[in-house]
Amino acid sequence: MSHSWWLEDCRPIDRDAHQQALARQQQLTKPAGSLGQLETVAVQLAGLQGRVKPNLDQVWIAIFAADHGVVAEGISAYPQAVTGQMLHNFVNGGAAISVLARQLNAQLEVIDLGTATPLDDLPGVRHVRIGAGTANFAQTPAMTPAQGLQALQAGRESALRAVAAGSQLFIGGEMGIGNTTAASALACALLGCPVTDLVGPGTGLDAAGVSHKAQVIEGALHKHAALPGDPLSRLFCFGGFEIAALVGAYLACAQAGVAVLVDGFICSVAALVAVRLNPECRQWLLFGHRGAEPGHWHILQTLQAQPLLDLGLRLGEGSGAALAVPLLRLACDLHGQMATFAEAAVADRGQ
Repeated sequence: MSHSWWLEDCRPIDRDAHQQALARQQQLTKPAGSLGQLETVAVQLAGLQGRVKPNLDQVWIAIFAADHGVVAEGISAYPQAVTGQMLHNFVNGGAAISVLARQLNAQLEVIDLGTATPLDDLPGVRHVRIGAGTANFAQTPAMTPAQGLQALQAGRESALRAVAAGSQLFIGGEMGIGNTTAASALACALLGCPVTDLVGPGTGLDAAGVSHKAQVIEGALHKHAALPGDPLSRLFCFGGFEIAALVGAYLACAQAGVAVLVDGFICSVAALVAVRLNPECRQWLLFGHRGAEPGHWHILQTLQAQPLLDLGLRLGEGSGAALAVPLLRLACDLHGQMATFAEAAVADRGQ
């Protein structure tokens, strides 16, 4: 394994397929541009898949779970035990993403990267235990470089399993009490923006809780001010095992040629890290939705992303991205199955 595999080239877009798909869109029996973003995303998928008529029959959803030491600072409305309890819920079929995966006929993979309480080989969960959660980044870096590299590799391996299964779309989800705090701190460290621009209620903090959360992050940013400026160092200092795994998965998908549908705030911060590490991966990233967490809008703007949905979601788990899959599938169906003006014997503009 290359020590810096994440720097390897990403798969180039098939420009011929992209141009042919664009030409097809212009000949379909509708006013040009009338299907808006559905047209854009169908043409984008054509270039990514290397086929004029793309499809999304095979979807892979990977949920990465881990706990966070910063929970010790009182930044979450929920106890850390919920992370492990939700893993049971995922594999028992009772979580939102479990329902969505069934409805989409998607492959659902659940990966435990390190809960505070060991799960003792929970059936249906892939255990890659890096540690009992990260360290408290308010006091010390969240993970060692060795742990960070292991988390990146865990994400890469999930992406490669998706590739081997013939998946055409990869959705990464996350579970980890405290991870909106980690994502906010990481984003602030990368962007140099005020903490108040990004910090929100997470799983349901009140105004006082949000204020305390911001203070914890500001203190941590000050404590680690001498941190090297590269994105990997900042990821390892402030991120979580699940965030690092998402970064690894996104980069591996782009290198292998599988489109990624990015979920909410935490996943979008992981996407930001991935793009900072390897800018070529950006063209492989689609964005499922704009969530309710205040920082999500800021991250989407930074990435120049146009999310497909805006439903006020703040669940995580990959749920917002999963909800956008039917829209993507319909975009492909419209692109591939509508008649052209010539086929339908309908007059085009100017005829």
